[in-house]
Amino acid sequence: MSVVEQYARAHIVTDAPEDRDVVPVLLRYDPQDDPRAIHVSLPESHDWTVSRDVVERGLRAPAGTGDVRVWPCGRVTAVLELHSAGGARVLQFDSKALLRFLRRTYAAAEVPATHVH
Repeated sequence: MSVVEQYARAHIVTDAPEDRDVVPVLLRYDPQDDPRAIHVSLPESHDWTVSRDVVERGLRAPAGTGDVRVWPCGRVTAVLELHSAGGARVLQFDSKALLRFLRRTYAAAEVPATHVH
């Protein structure tokens, strides 16, 4: 099992359309740390631990409660809403980037089959 890291571009969603910054977001998965979680790190910001299952379900339909919510936004984007004591962040990702990352996490978590002799 190996660690998976991938940068994805995300738009920070705000009330003002002209303030929609694009930021590199580090997505990280370490199956030895927690095989059900991914880590989302924004530059100069808080890091969040997010359920991998919530992200996967959120690509198809609204998912999550409390501090983390994910939902599809149109055919090609997904929104990730993250809350902490320091505030909230709403990020819009290309769904393909999240899906590619999730596929890599499942491949990394697979245990190689042992051969019976």
